[in-house]
Amino acid sequence: MSTETNADTELSADVNTGLLPPVAPEVLAEAVENLTARLRKKLDAAIEGCAAGAARADDGSVTVRFGEDALVTLRPGPAGTVTAAEQAVCTCLLAPRCLHRAAVLGAAPLADAGQLPPEPDPEAGSVPGAAPAAVPGGAEAASGSAPVAPPSTPEPAPVALTAAQLGAAAALWQAAAEALAAGVTAGGAVVQAELLRAAHTARLAGLPRAEAATLRVVRGLRAARERSGAHRLGDLTGAFRELLHTAGLLASGTPGPALTGTARRAYQPGGSLRVYGLCREPVLSATGYGGVVTHLLAPDGARYSVSDVRPGGLARARGAGSASVALGGAALDHAGLARGGLRIAGATVSADGRLGAGRGVQATPLRGVRWTEEPAAGLFARPAAEAVAARLADRDTDPDGAAPALLGCEVTVVGAAGEDLLVREVRADAPLLRLRAAHPHPELPHTANLRRIAAHPGLVLRVLGRPDLDRAATLRPLAVGPVPGAEYTLRLPEEWLGRADLGYDLLQGSHFPPGTAETPAPAPASAAEAPDLLADSPLWRVRRLLETGVAGGRRAVAEAARTAEPLTSYGPLRRAGFTAAAELATALAAEADRRPRDSFGRLTDPSPDAYAWAWLAASTHLAAAERSLVAASWT
Repeated sequence: MSTETNADTELSADVNTGLLPPVAPEVLAEAVENLTARLRKKLDAAIEGCAAGAARADDGSVTVRFGEDALVTLRPGPAGTVTAAEQAVCTCLLAPRCLHRAAVLGAAPLADAGQLPPEPDPEAGSVPGAAPAAVPGGAEAASGSAPVAPPSTPEPAPVALTAAQLGAAAALWQAAAEALAAGVTAGGAVVQAELLRAAHTARLAGLPRAEAATLRVVRGLRAARERSGAHRLGDLTGAFRELLHTAGLLASGTPGPALTGTARRAYQPGGSLRVYGLCREPVLSATGYGGVVTHLLAPDGARYSVSDVRPGGLARARGAGSASVALGGAALDHAGLARGGLRIAGATVSADGRLGAGRGVQATPLRGVRWTEEPAAGLFARPAAEAVAARLADRDTDPDGAAPALLGCEVTVVGAAGEDLLVREVRADAPLLRLRAAHPHPELPHTANLRRIAAHPGLVLRVLGRPDLDRAATLRPLAVGPVPGAEYTLRLPEEWLGRADLGYDLLQGSHFPPGTAETPAPAPASAAEAPDLLADSPLWRVRRLLETGVAGGRRAVAEAARTAEPLTSYGPLRRAGFTAAAELATALAAEADRRPRDSFGRLTDPSPDAYAWAWLAASTHLAAAERSLVAASWT
């Protein structure tokens, strides 16, 4: 006979998380809520003990054994996701309120919103929830999404939030504030379950942006606690800022589609379209997705994309570049579409520019256009600094944090700087720009292509890429091409139509003009030592304080404040002109250390609200200051 007491000492079963199916957030949240207080304290250790022993049965179910008498079975639905409590069962006597079941569900990956069935809310009057768009090269690529500028659509008028939405936002703020106060060190499965329950409530209320922000925080907490190689403390800090910002404004009653979010998988009729290929981009994520996104441009300048992203990892990312395009029966592969075009009848388009492949869609191949022809030529007519300033301005209003749109510029190669390439835009008084590989995986040719270009200082070329808005003057190049009329520029094959996709095409010696250097040349000292406005500013002191709070919670911020003099810590900020940043950081440290107690030693104000607001104020100001420095680095 199996008991939970035996499970406490024998929960060393191995769970192969690669076999475990995705689990709906609400299923995990309910399983944790059903545990007793004693078992909740043991849950984190139980999940850590789940390491590598799941087995898949012939019927598609996954089993995990604990000892001799406890067997947990997950039976995912047709979409491969566990979406109901009855799909996760355990044979022990305490099931379904047992530690075995909760541990296995906690070890399984979280399902994206697009993997869940829609659950319309009668009061909200909408069907929220859609998978977050796949950001090529990001950690959470999802099938069929791409970061492109949305089509031009009228801005819907703000609608007052419903009572359900206000209640969901308030609950989400409370859960987020508690999680921030706990930090990574105390943000275990119980804290994450509270966030997941609040996220599910937000989904039912029609708040997809809040739900997506919450899932990003939970995934970040998981990665941090597992010490995953994909974890970045700065990314988790940004996820907390987005969640608190969204939940705080919604809880205050602020309406608007930018805050509530939209269903990103909703496709609308797009009529007849003509689109022309710009480049291909491989998609490779840490969660096992791989594929390709082909970026397209319409004659009016609207951005579109066709993507093919599925589980398969590196092999699929490499092979998808020449896979057939599943759109309206067009006899093209992605390599042909990147240098060709399509005339589409009955097009369907998502809010972020993805082209759908519905039954009524018909597509006919068109001749491609060179980058020297319209509409592609317009991408290179605008100074990069202006384009980046526009992207930074749009970032605050982007409801889902999508990656910035592509920009083009003409540059002169300066030389190598480590794995990066230093270039200077071909215009008067242009600053040094840093080209960093869009995908650093060694099996993809991005880094090798940049290294080969760096061997030819003085080379002029056109670059199409995505600005990295978190770094000073940094561009992630996706494709390069020759500059018309230039002597020392690329010499690409005619069939490449004047551009090379850095993630798929491998540049060779014959593609470069003669007479240039044959080996990589280091950048001149003045280039390698060029000032970095962002890295050289004292704002790192605020960033470190905020990240300390995310990693160690409120207590870590308070301890850091006690061990450093305010003038020593934030004096450099004031001397550099960042007075507001210094004051907000000081206020955050003071609030973290403010723990009033009564005569019996009990906290008189245990709420984390004031601390969360102080952290959010400092974080929001830091983000705005860093955006200003990034914009200045491009001028």
